[in-house]
Amino acid sequence: MNDTTYTGNSIWNKQVYHRLKLALSLSLRRQIFIGVCDDLSLRNQVAAHLHSTLAYPVGQVLHQSVDEKQESSTPAYPRIVTLRLNLTDPNPILQIDRWLNKYPSPIVGGNPDSPGKPLPIPSFQIVGVEQLTRQSVAVQRMFLRSLCLTEQYLSKDDFSRCFESSLLLWVPRPWLYVIKNSAPQFWKYRSGIFVFAGEPTPLNQAEDASAPVANFPSLDSQNLKQSLLPESPIQSQSNLPQKSSVTRGDKPQDEVPFTPIVESVKLELPQQQSQDENIPTSPTTSLNLSHINQELSELVLSTINTLNSQATEEEKQAQQILQEIEALHAQNASPEELAAAYQSLGNLYRLQIEQGYNTLENLMVAIMAYQEAITYNDSSPQIPDILNDLGTLYWMLHRMPPNSESGTSYIEHGIEFYHLALKMISPDTHSDTYARIQNNLGTAYGDLARFSHPAENWQKAIFAYNQTLLYRTESVDPSKYASCQNNLGTAYWHLAQYEQPVTYLQDAIASYNLALKHYNAESEPLKYGMIENNIGTAYWNLAQYENPKENLQLAIGAYQEALKYRTPANLPVGCATTQNNLGTAYWHLANVDETTKENKGNLLLKSIAAYDEALALGHSLSIANLSFDLFATHNNLGLAHYQLATEKLIASDKETISQHLEIALANHLQALNGFREHPETYKSTLAYVTKTVRAFHELLGIQGQNLALSKIPGQILSEIMPNL
Repeated sequence: MNDTTYTGNSIWNKQVYHRLKLALSLSLRRQIFIGVCDDLSLRNQVAAHLHSTLAYPVGQVLHQSVDEKQESSTPAYPRIVTLRLNLTDPNPILQIDRWLNKYPSPIVGGNPDSPGKPLPIPSFQIVGVEQLTRQSVAVQRMFLRSLCLTEQYLSKDDFSRCFESSLLLWVPRPWLYVIKNSAPQFWKYRSGIFVFAGEPTPLNQAEDASAPVANFPSLDSQNLKQSLLPESPIQSQSNLPQKSSVTRGDKPQDEVPFTPIVESVKLELPQQQSQDENIPTSPTTSLNLSHINQELSELVLSTINTLNSQATEEEKQAQQILQEIEALHAQNASPEELAAAYQSLGNLYRLQIEQGYNTLENLMVAIMAYQEAITYNDSSPQIPDILNDLGTLYWMLHRMPPNSESGTSYIEHGIEFYHLALKMISPDTHSDTYARIQNNLGTAYGDLARFSHPAENWQKAIFAYNQTLLYRTESVDPSKYASCQNNLGTAYWHLAQYEQPVTYLQDAIASYNLALKHYNAESEPLKYGMIENNIGTAYWNLAQYENPKENLQLAIGAYQEALKYRTPANLPVGCATTQNNLGTAYWHLANVDETTKENKGNLLLKSIAAYDEALALGHSLSIANLSFDLFATHNNLGLAHYQLATEKLIASDKETISQHLEIALANHLQALNGFREHPETYKSTLAYVTKTVRAFHELLGIQGQNLALSKIPGQILSEIMPNL
């Protein structure tokens, strides 16, 4: 949510509008956007402008042949519809359903041999929520209740069509907070929030301020006749979903946390490159670009002077390519020439994205340019590469805030492009391209597994990576082979969390070891250390199912090897993570049945040393950058000290016992502070605090108990006293 205060509201609002327009123009399925604006006059201007620019694009007219000598045309079916909330029955989903029943999609492409297909369902923007403030509590509750039923609507066939495109719900800021707190089911399905800056409209002016919205162009149902003509290639291509990314070759999977008793061992992979969230404003220009898609030209012009602070050459290239495309259109150039020009534009922006300038605008320009290239020449031998690029651009769009937690549609569209590209090539004749697309497909399925059907999608990722390795062998390209083996190992590890853990963990370890053979510890220390960390985590996981002592020892060996290259100086976050993992492995090995009492004490001391290192580093870094839970590590450290004190595994004089118990209590209390928002974890940690206080009494008497109680804050003391 964009909630930062800016001195220049005009610039800020221009940027937010640009993002919102781009999001709606993608025409993706099941997207719920929330527009936030307290200034109703500004809201009406924005909503009207969205409607005028997106509802009826220039040139989008449906033609219907009457006879051979005469032809009539009807208004195009809208791409966006504006509805005012019905205050007598404030249910946006029902309103949309009623509109669709009244104005069904025209059928396109019909002929005697084919029934044709309906045009895409439009997006909807709902205005008038602010008027609920004047309504009764009962009406307000009806509205919130309708939002809470979103999940049920999504699961019903007769309502699912309402979510076949995007929904934009306009609300003032107070209603945003009401929806967040009172309609959590709706809130969790949101795809993005777009906050406009402006002074709130006084309540007594709200009704007048909303009037212009009611004057939006309405749809004449009598003119919505079914077209008997097939869709033109341009219409087909313009209806393709639009997303964003660069050409991706070998991107490993994200690390995914998992929590043992001591919730901390992590599987780790290379960090994603940070993304630039700055949105440029459009420069003024006198270029005449009447033949080029208006949205594409506006996007390109908005990026000029912002591609790179010193990228004057790129700026010139962007303008030059635009002018070349305009000239080619004016000259009625061949489709092949136009396709090549649009592809050049896409390539220019793809290069910028690869260099780290992956703004939303750059991604969208690349997508639209590539789609135009396909529109004009869908038989080019470069089409599979372009489709691969489009798949990756969609995948990247999912990774951009605010899409990162709700972008399944983006990933799914990326996967569709990858599959389409694979259908157009043979692995025997295009082995490099085939392997690259399969590797990207594996990554996309791995991301999709975060949101739905994890076991199924990890299986698909594994299949894709194995297909990659059929044509990306270690003899041909050892570096890419190793990268893919690492990705495959990670996919096996994830699948092991859902089924056949022993088999898939063994497969993960085998893949990691194959990858490790091709990384040189001296020249690529960070990659080498990363894979050693992953091997350690896989062995740790395997120890939960078989041969615990042997597998934990192997895990410890791998973590120790990783720490030779993941040092506090060159990779503090990775070093802290591996130290945390090492502490967990030592703790588990100390508690294996075959471990002797003497060895148990030594292993717990090593566990404590590793946890201390992890916490020292972790507290010196930003918590947001860490891949493990500092509070869980505090809790684990407390457990280790508690065991040393209560099981008398080392010198057991009262002073030593008291020291270990005091450290245990301090760490459990530290963990407790971090778990206040997690009731179950808080409850279990509170039980550890109680056990530690009891241990003070049992081992050190009433004086020890008083010492313990003196260290506990009053609020927590009242919670544990009934249990003592």
